[in-house]
Amino acid sequence: MSETFALANPLCELLGKDRSDFTRADLLKVVRTKGIERFTFRYTGGDGRLKELRLPFSTMEQADRILAAGERVDGSSLFKGFVDAGASDLYVVPVYRSAFINPFDSSSLDFICRFLDRDGKRAPFTPDNILAIAHERFKQRTGLELWALGEPEFYLIAENQGEHYIPPRQAGYHAAAPYFKSNAVVNEMLRHLSRITGAVKYAHSEVGFIEAMASEEPQLQGRRAEQHEIEFHSHPIEEMGDFLSIAQWIIRKIAYLNGMIATFAPKIEEGIAGNGYHVHMELMKDGRNIMTEPNDGLSEAGLKMVGGLTTYASTLSAFGNTVATSFRRLVPNQEAPTRICWSDSNRSVLIRVPLGWSSGADLARIINPKEDTAYQDDRGRQTVEIRSPDGSAFGHLLLAGLVTSAEYGLTQPDMLAVAHRTRVEGNIFKDPELLSRLEALPASCVEAARRLREQRTLYDEFGVFPAHVIDHVCSLLEIEDDEHLGARLDGMSDEERLAYTRRLMHRDIHRH
Repeated sequence: MSETFALANPLCELLGKDRSDFTRADLLKVVRTKGIERFTFRYTGGDGRLKELRLPFSTMEQADRILAAGERVDGSSLFKGFVDAGASDLYVVPVYRSAFINPFDSSSLDFICRFLDRDGKRAPFTPDNILAIAHERFKQRTGLELWALGEPEFYLIAENQGEHYIPPRQAGYHAAAPYFKSNAVVNEMLRHLSRITGAVKYAHSEVGFIEAMASEEPQLQGRRAEQHEIEFHSHPIEEMGDFLSIAQWIIRKIAYLNGMIATFAPKIEEGIAGNGYHVHMELMKDGRNIMTEPNDGLSEAGLKMVGGLTTYASTLSAFGNTVATSFRRLVPNQEAPTRICWSDSNRSVLIRVPLGWSSGADLARIINPKEDTAYQDDRGRQTVEIRSPDGSAFGHLLLAGLVTSAEYGLTQPDMLAVAHRTRVEGNIFKDPELLSRLEALPASCVEAARRLREQRTLYDEFGVFPAHVIDHVCSLLEIEDDEHLGARLDGMSDEERLAYTRRLMHRDIHRH
């Protein structure tokens, strides 16, 4: 810890240790050294948003007690529909490794928290605990860890000043200033997220751009919208669930402070790219990635995991695509999947196997022949990416579903055969015969709920998802009442159809 880096976690610098080694005594040292006035407990509620509980203290004894014992909260309000009001009292307890100084208030030391019931056990119905329990079972059953990285996409919506340098339609990918105007704001997000999580890989502008939005909402009408993505480094999957919740909070907060609106809504305009919430996964054993074989293909374990993902795919839509406009994003011939299949480096499929440095990580020496110091990365970096989820996803539940499907693939028979059967080559939309043989993903929230109900034994038999949580998720999806949305839209004029879909899309601007 002798070197100092601008984006290092300040607490790691202060304490001289990795965040995973933080103790209560360390955190009390932070209180004394940094003049901390209160703790802020943060946790993801049933609506998927990061919540907060502020706990001031006047003595070190009070601070010590809060860190050791946590506090009480009303679970029926935080997780409405997930638990009955008669059994909802919960303890909320800080995760020490998650500690960070609030970037917007240096007098607050913030934590991600977990929920315990009256018996001191993990409350089984909270989404973060469902994910943690799923991963613990996965490790016990397979002897492996499942690591993940998320790629949240979002739009920044700002006042349109009639600027010059307007990017072409659907051509914002990796755009630089002055074509994209909000890159400096995204840099501010990166700075805070890097210092809090230590897990940010990169950010870039995405395809979507709207020069002047058309909307019945005054806060949107005429505004410019630029799409961005922030991608994380791979971490244990329950940590990634927390990082993604923190990211949505930080992104919204910084946008607000800069007079902008940040939205993760799956669609904000017809014909313009929607917001994905892609997740990459990798199997780890003893600190090494085991996704590949020496012949450069996916390992047997990697193929089995793909088999599990394709088996669960249609039910995962219930957690990853949760509003009617989710299915305005999942349309054929776009970089969003509609069929259950997988392939290498193919963005038209559900599950993509991206480049993984399988030929070696020392690529810069090819371009820089005078470099004489070799670089070797023995960890491995191959992942598989699921591309259907969008910004409306129930984040922790989606990740828990991915853990459950990966465990199924690694522990059930015939998963290699399933993987081989669902593998495709090339653009599937250019092969009508192949397209007709591939199972379609759900086309509406109502259909996603129906598939989850029909196949709920895939979850029930693992004992991770409580039955009432499955029922609640299905009920939320069914409220969207979108199964016949396409037929309703077909009966409208072009003008009526566009106005109606915009109302649907823009109702979710702040919701997701």
